[in-house]
Amino acid sequence: MHKNSSGPPGRAGKPPIEPATAAPAAPPPGRSRRFRVDVGTIVSAVALAQSLLLVSLGYWGSQRLVSRIGVSAHKSGHDRTEDKVLAFLLKAESVVNAVGTAPTLRPAGDQSERTAELLWTLLQQSPELDSIYVSNEQGQMLMALRYPVPAMRHIELGASFTTETWQYKLPPDAEADVQQRYATQRIASYRSSYNPTQRSWYLQASSKQGPIWTQPYVFAAAQELGVTYALPSKRRYADSSPQSLVVAGDVSLGRLSDFVRQFNSAGYGDSALLSADARVLARSDTPGVLHRLDAPSGVLGALHAHMVADGTASSSEDTAFSFAHEGRRYLVQTSRIPATGWQLVSWVPEDMLLGDLRRAVLWGLLLALGFLASALFMSLKLSRLVTSPVENLSHIARRIGLLELDNLPREPSRVLEIQHLDQALDDSARSLRAFSKFVPVAVINQLIAEGHAIAPKGSPRRITVMFTDVEGFTSISESLDTDVLVGMLTDYFNLATGIFARHGGVVDKFIGDGIMVLWGAPADLPDAEYQACLAALELHVEMNELNRKWQQEGLPEFRTRVGIHTGTVIAGVLGSNDRLSYTAFGDVINVASRIEGINKQLGTQMLMSEETFAGLAGRLHARRIEELVELRGRQTRMVLYELMTA
Repeated sequence: MHKNSSGPPGRAGKPPIEPATAAPAAPPPGRSRRFRVDVGTIVSAVALAQSLLLVSLGYWGSQRLVSRIGVSAHKSGHDRTEDKVLAFLLKAESVVNAVGTAPTLRPAGDQSERTAELLWTLLQQSPELDSIYVSNEQGQMLMALRYPVPAMRHIELGASFTTETWQYKLPPDAEADVQQRYATQRIASYRSSYNPTQRSWYLQASSKQGPIWTQPYVFAAAQELGVTYALPSKRRYADSSPQSLVVAGDVSLGRLSDFVRQFNSAGYGDSALLSADARVLARSDTPGVLHRLDAPSGVLGALHAHMVADGTASSSEDTAFSFAHEGRRYLVQTSRIPATGWQLVSWVPEDMLLGDLRRAVLWGLLLALGFLASALFMSLKLSRLVTSPVENLSHIARRIGLLELDNLPREPSRVLEIQHLDQALDDSARSLRAFSKFVPVAVINQLIAEGHAIAPKGSPRRITVMFTDVEGFTSISESLDTDVLVGMLTDYFNLATGIFARHGGVVDKFIGDGIMVLWGAPADLPDAEYQACLAALELHVEMNELNRKWQQEGLPEFRTRVGIHTGTVIAGVLGSNDRLSYTAFGDVINVASRIEGINKQLGTQMLMSEETFAGLAGRLHARRIEELVELRGRQTRMVLYELMTA
């Protein structure tokens, strides 16, 4: 082989080590900030407002205060009911979404048993749902039911009829372990006309190509009114063509009735849940479960007519008003459930809610004056026991969010909840500190700072990639004890990763004794070729020092071989939905790996491609390999350059 020198002679020898300077991270996108006050201010303001009202206002002022308290109490009860309904629906949505994102999800075939176990397990942990199921476009469906009987329902759509197979399970309250509850007690099969692809939940989800809540209908299995949450899930399996699945979960109106009835559990007022077309889904003033959808009647019908007349019946905003019916005045609160379009309505007779308060305010006025001063003082003292530690814990949580996990302070407090929160944050920090040993924290921070979504996504990017390998590592590993070998590898990796980081390189992965390093991803890096070559030269120099130390200890040397290539790759957060990694792939990666491997054949130590050499612009000493080198797996030969240390 004949080699020609390239580059200015004056730069031969040990190169100047110039660490790469990364561009400052862009500030996170601005967030809309709402008006905020601390708890101490709230407590002080409320106490002061109460004192001014009690001292300066007389009977009429007290009456107005009582009215406001009544409205607030009514709204509080209404909001609690709304929160429970929202939480109920949200939990149902989250369970169905979890099924939809499961990697192996098949309603039929070899993998269907795993899907059945997943559906059954989630159903047992989700009392909000009566059933969970998944169907494909061929009419194959797998369904886990809680009601009317616990069972797994398998559906196969045939040419002229549907075959249903029911695997019956133990009742939910049976005393048995997890495996026994899932064990099939008996199997029954029969023909039916059920076609999952023609059901409203399947058609609506497929048409919208997104999650939907259906209008109320009668469940085929339970023969009870309910609604369904469904979402499409497209899949491509290795052994078949792409499939369109629809995952769904059923919620019976009987469960919603329980929440609505909790509104009047204290004996004040009633509430009802209306569908988007103003039919009654559930109401607290009617016993039992509704088995048909009727128009509002009684007080509910009167207040709905009032809303229609005012134009608020179709409003998406929360409303509060009062109206009279049959000589009695009612306070009304309404709110819209966004996901379903339902409307929650609550009403209470004004005299029932406020009558006792108006009488009690006369007696309470004198007593309140005596306790006002002491209550204000105690409120301020107690608020400080909470606000100060919470503020300190918020700073600690913010540091944990930024993955600044070292030297985090603890926050002692006499408040039990604060102690629990402090312990939880400390446990989180310790877990993240251990997890950060396996995850490139700098890459995660940079992706978040630049606004990248932590989800599978890649884009073309021009980078310089380096592969390293220890020559003769197999024979070295066979001659050393495991502990000694692990210690040497740890020293070697610590040295190499430190050098790469100083020159702007990001370690993509460790491959045995080899390392794959990226320059120019995830953040753009000017002069990536030059920085990569500087890192290779510094690694060569530093390894000489480390090898001398090892020789003194009677240990073998590590001779590192390097291959560098530059080009366009697909880089980004890649992987499955539940396991991601920032990496790059493409022909450039393969070529860089082959260049590193050709060192063994050419007897060289640091090789680069012609594209990388062009980026150096003659700033480092390199020699051109005269022979066009044939890389394994490539039909065309390449021009390579050896990076010289002297």
